[in-house]
Amino acid sequence: MIKTKIIGPFTQLLTMDHLPLRGSLDDGQMEIIPYGGLAISGGEIVKTGNFEQLCFEYRDPETEVDRIEKAMVAMPGMIDPHTHICWAGSRANDYSLRLAGKSYLQIAQNGGGISDTVAKTRAATAAELEGLLSGRALAHLKNGVTTIEVKSGYCLNTEGEIKLLKVIAKVNQELSVDLIPTCLAAHIKPEDYIGSSSGYLQNIIDELLPKVRKSGLSNRVDVYIDKGAFTAGEALVYLRQAKNMGFDLVIHGEQFTSGGISVACGLGALSVDHLEMAKEPEIRLLAASGVIPVALPGASLGLGCGFAPARKLLDAGCSLAIGSDWNPGSAPMGDLLLQTAIIGTFEKMTMAESLGAITFRAAMALGLTDRGILKTGFLGDIAGFPTADFREILYHQGSLKPSAVWKRGASV
Repeated sequence: MIKTKIIGPFTQLLTMDHLPLRGSLDDGQMEIIPYGGLAISGGEIVKTGNFEQLCFEYRDPETEVDRIEKAMVAMPGMIDPHTHICWAGSRANDYSLRLAGKSYLQIAQNGGGISDTVAKTRAATAAELEGLLSGRALAHLKNGVTTIEVKSGYCLNTEGEIKLLKVIAKVNQELSVDLIPTCLAAHIKPEDYIGSSSGYLQNIIDELLPKVRKSGLSNRVDVYIDKGAFTAGEALVYLRQAKNMGFDLVIHGEQFTSGGISVACGLGALSVDHLEMAKEPEIRLLAASGVIPVALPGASLGLGCGFAPARKLLDAGCSLAIGSDWNPGSAPMGDLLLQTAIIGTFEKMTMAESLGAITFRAAMALGLTDRGILKTGFLGDIAGFPTADFREILYHQGSLKPSAVWKRGASV
């Protein structure tokens, strides 16, 4: 028999339930249960409500009570829908060059950028990569991020990309945090590939993706559409074939140039991520589609450029998720909550919009329908903050960290 656990009482239980997936949100729309609690069984939430009432309802001697003695606000465990945290090496030199006035593309064209990380990650052993990935994933978990999307894309050959996806799978088995793997072999054309960009993408289709599909290492495919990576036309051919193979589609789009949003909308991708260059026509296209826009403020901070137009996207009726883009080049910080607070300030996002972007809306960007909300049937993934007022979470701009985190109802 599976035991029931009651967690609480929380000064405020912020469920993120009953909120629309698309469009702007008002703070007054958020469901807040005072002196709230959760009943959890088998890792899933059985019921939410008043803590004392739950204790009475589940008063079986076998019921475990995880009692909170101090003021605490509970919200769903955060979800990071876009990271690159499986890598080796450092790109501190790139950062130094950017501070001296060099652009991201200039640095890449002179031996830095993604190619630099590819060389270092290829040279790393699987065991070394497992240690690095585990450390970053646990840091995220400690900060209340209970689900993390993780991309490959730093080996760019069949053997290496399989190595990275296997590392992600192994670490996912060993840690309590959930890692969602994405195959980003179409990051850039590697320097040692003799042939065209379209030829490289076809090589991924012919050699790599059948192995990924057969082994179950990932059901998601991503491609970087931009100057220095792949054109919209090249990506379109590639993604159509990947979709026919059964993969969900994700796109890096509109970071420096346009083209990614139109491909994403045309193919029905799950999400299109970055969007710093998105203009009114692209925003209207997204609003008419089911594609989830994912803003990546960490890249804007790392590169010193403008943020994705979050306010315009929300006002146009789009959904909006936020990812950390944690990577060694453009977004090495990796603090999802801090980045969310910052973009919220500059883009004038309500607290409901900001918190929704890293909970239930981020879940939908990953195609996940069992998390991001504290409600019956959803995972017992919870971040507890040492405060009596949920507004303090963003008010402190990321410096207020969780004092307690639960993954599937288990304290971590």
